[in-house]
Amino acid sequence: MTVNSRYFDRRDVLRLMAGGAGALALQSFAGPASAAVDEIVWATYETTGRADYFKPYTAKTGIRAGFSYITSDDALFAALKAGSADNWDVLNPGLNGLSRYVKGGLLHAIDYDKLPNAASMYKPFKTAAAIHGDDGKSYGVPYLWGLNPIVYRSDVYDKEPDYNTLFDPKYSGQLAMHDFALEGVVIAALHLGIPRDKVFDLGTPELTEIKKALLAQKPLLRTYWQTISDLTNLFATNEVTCAFCWRVPYDALKDKMKVAMAKPKAGIFGWCDCLAIPAGLPDDRLDAALGFIDYLLGPEFALDMEQGPVYSTTTPVIRDQLTVAQQANIFVDDLSIMDSFIWPVNPPNYADWLKLWNDVKAS
Repeated sequence: MTVNSRYFDRRDVLRLMAGGAGALALQSFAGPASAAVDEIVWATYETTGRADYFKPYTAKTGIRAGFSYITSDDALFAALKAGSADNWDVLNPGLNGLSRYVKGGLLHAIDYDKLPNAASMYKPFKTAAAIHGDDGKSYGVPYLWGLNPIVYRSDVYDKEPDYNTLFDPKYSGQLAMHDFALEGVVIAALHLGIPRDKVFDLGTPELTEIKKALLAQKPLLRTYWQTISDLTNLFATNEVTCAFCWRVPYDALKDKMKVAMAKPKAGIFGWCDCLAIPAGLPDDRLDAALGFIDYLLGPEFALDMEQGPVYSTTTPVIRDQLTVAQQANIFVDDLSIMDSFIWPVNPPNYADWLKLWNDVKAS
């Protein structure tokens, strides 16, 4: 997720791109809006900031939309800390890291009463602690989400895998784990039976047992994958049959081989992107920014996400219009899955987690 600007000219674009601040794309929309606001600039990702997704918005409001493409949540946060808030009207931080923006005073409080489409938001998102500050105000609006499942070959496994499968000697040499300490330690904790509401609060005794489990797992793995394209290739060449990962290998290979996604009942990692407004946004732009956010919670954008990058929005505004297969594809066929969400957070002793993980890989 990364950075760029509100009032652009050609020199600004060239300067930012030459400086490596990220690709900047400006898309225009038309129509009569407030005389003071004829463009809203959204710092977002290339997958979501596309002009064709915003034609209905333009027709309704007349406000042009400028997209400032970001590369990471860390890059967006760093840019705001460096004073780039004047570049944007709406931001795209991740839910898991939202608290650092709030604590840093980087965001404007958001009045949910001015977001009609937020009224139907699924409860786990509306009540997420990370969107609230210590003052009780809301500073973020969850809008896109998905799950990081176990992807597996359905012609190899006679039942849906769970986290225990990733530690099963029966499948030695066919398994893969993401090379990411936060996820790896939590998966081992769940494998050991530690409840999901405790997996980010692990002391020395628990970490000792987790290290033993991960050391036993290591020789069973084909790889600790680092890039999703590499993992997808390993599935395609039959070198990996089961992995904790993102949904990418499933989408890439589902028409070529028998692959499926498993959602372990012990807990499933969720990701969620939020919408936010930079602190200091002028009052005469605030209503337009809120209107833009409300559009992103509405049916037109939700349908674009379901048909395009295969994401689900946090409101059920199009759920009843979808077939069961379409609902399953964006994980809203069975809403009880939301009871199993795990929102990753960095624990206070994360340095210990990193040392553990690196020790295991070096063993």
